[in-house]
Amino acid sequence: MDFTQWLENNLLTCPYKNYLGIDCFGCGMQRSIIALLKGNFLESFYLYPALTPIISLFLLLIAHLIFKFKNGANWLKYHFVFVVLIIFIGFIINHF
Repeated sequence: MDFTQWLENNLLTCPYKNYLGIDCFGCGMQRSIIALLKGNFLESFYLYPALTPIISLFLLLIAHLIFKFKNGANWLKYHFVFVVLIIFIGFIINHF
């Protein structure tokens, strides 16, 4: 059994979905990560559109911490706002 199969067999249950019956802002992220690990980029995007920008945000954060970019803090703030907007827009599109 490879790593992606293990992940598929051990997905965490969303407490919001479990107890309230509604999706949360992160629902779909686990399946999106698995799709991305399998190389299914389009499927990953459809499952959770904010995953790729979240990954790029963390990579930018690490690069800024290592190289101390002049405007790195501003880039991180703008990128964070962009990620939050994608999460909200995706949530609204999926639920209304």
